[in-house]
Amino acid sequence: MSNLDVIEALSEIARRKNLSKEFVIETLKLGLLQACKKRFGTSDNIFVELEDDTGEIGIFAKKTVAEEVVNPALEISAEDAAEYIDDPQPGDEVEVILPFEDFGRMAIQATKQILFQKVREAEREQVFKDFSGKVGDIVSGTVQQISRDDILVSLDRTEAVLPYSEQIRSERYQQGRTVRAVVIDVAKTIKGPQVILSRSHPDFVKRLFMQEVPETKEGLVEIKAVSREPGDRAKVAVFSRDNKIDAVGAFVGLKGARVQTVVRELSGEKIDIVPWSSDPAMFVARALSPAKGLEAFPEPEEKRVIVICPDDQYSLAIGKRGQNVRLAAKLTGWRIDVMTDSQYQERFEALAQVQIPVEELGISDKIKAKLKEAGLTTAEKLIASGEEGLTSIEGIGAKTAEKVLSAAKEAKDAQLMHFDEKNAPAKDAAPPATAEPAEDTAEDAAVKKDGKESQDQAAEDKKGADENDQDGEPTEPQE
Repeated sequence: MSNLDVIEALSEIARRKNLSKEFVIETLKLGLLQACKKRFGTSDNIFVELEDDTGEIGIFAKKTVAEEVVNPALEISAEDAAEYIDDPQPGDEVEVILPFEDFGRMAIQATKQILFQKVREAEREQVFKDFSGKVGDIVSGTVQQISRDDILVSLDRTEAVLPYSEQIRSERYQQGRTVRAVVIDVAKTIKGPQVILSRSHPDFVKRLFMQEVPETKEGLVEIKAVSREPGDRAKVAVFSRDNKIDAVGAFVGLKGARVQTVVRELSGEKIDIVPWSSDPAMFVARALSPAKGLEAFPEPEEKRVIVICPDDQYSLAIGKRGQNVRLAAKLTGWRIDVMTDSQYQERFEALAQVQIPVEELGISDKIKAKLKEAGLTTAEKLIASGEEGLTSIEGIGAKTAEKVLSAAKEAKDAQLMHFDEKNAPAKDAAPPATAEPAEDTAEDAAVKKDGKESQDQAAEDKKGADENDQDGEPTEPQE
């Protein structure tokens, strides 16, 4: 191999590994120095030069002229030094050329190993940096192997894993098939950087819409929140920064083209697009679409919204197996209690007849006495009077009034819970429904593999869902 061939080979390594040519050359020099150390016992007095233009590699050792050579690695006789300088004298320094032949086969092999090892380490570090900056982005790769339900995906210059917990249950994967997913994590392992992909994460839906809706890149519309049950249904809250642009329309697209592109990528997962609102009552009511005629009453202290719906809208508000209200709670971040008009009326009338005496509240007897003197003999009256009414009573300050109100509300909540338990409806009746908000993170999405069979069965059940379920088209928002 000629010198220029060596330079070309180093350049090719740099291109294929996405490294700088200078780094590869410096790595080669380091390998040669290590080979010198193996051959001569030291490399402190040795340096390597490589001419980029000609590709010529030179290895030189600085030696000191000595009358009697004791250490050949560091010293040279005056007779030998005469080949390099004129009239050498003891103490003079001479740069001696070390031919490759002096290294031996083992030393050359060590140089090769060091070069490959350093290049591999640098490549891994570069891959880690590149993909760390891609967390949250969508990448495309080819299914390389299916191992214990996990999918190994071949990406550019590395291999990623699509864990079972991050897959859409209804999908089946085959070797050689192209798959798209969002990068959710990049971890350092002994074998190199491990890129973790997901098709079930809410960010996957978000990024798909961002690719389909150019207005998001322009900052005219944005996605505020996403909740989903992968492979089945998702809800997307959207907001427009321009009053002239309809956010829902922008994400739906002409004749539903944009949303249907995302639906196809998600293997038919139904998507509800709802307009976001800073008003929790309005946002929750919209999130529960397609149910209509809803009344929402937020309780900020408890991060809860009580929703009253017409009797004939209850099944739509709750959804199949409670899915609609569950997704709405995740989307809004509020706990949602849904009940029908008749249930609410029944509860209101029943509770109105039973009042809680102030004696049953967890407050001091002294405060109870002052409240009675003021005519506030029940928890209901205390709540109705509010903090302003309580602080008008002599001897009750703002902090005390806050404690009294808190005790009264806790007592009413306990009474309400007791009422619901005591008056639980029969199996064929529709009970009030409650859904708690939850964050859809990669950790929350983890599913134990021993639940695979039941989840696969649920995916099969989805195919036979009754025709009364929604089509997955964007629903009209509840104003």
